[in-house]
Amino acid sequence: MTLREAIVGKYYSVRRINGQGPLKRRIMDMGITKGSEIYIRKVAPLGDPVQINIRNYELSIRRDDAELIEIEEIVK
Repeated sequence: MTLREAIVGKYYSVRRINGQGPLKRRIMDMGITKGSEIYIRKVAPLGDPVQINIRNYELSIRRDDAELIEIEEIVK
């Protein structure tokens, strides 16, 4: 499952970040790294961007970038 398919109000853990070079580096520089916990706050009406909470801050990610982030649901 990718971040693009995530459901609002649920928690996820990052499994893998796809992509290469500067794009992957930019995603990791935003704090999205393997094993980090993500809470899905909301998704814009047309699905772009996705707003998340990660490492105690809010972040909006474009749908194309969210497609590169593989996640798994955390049951709380």
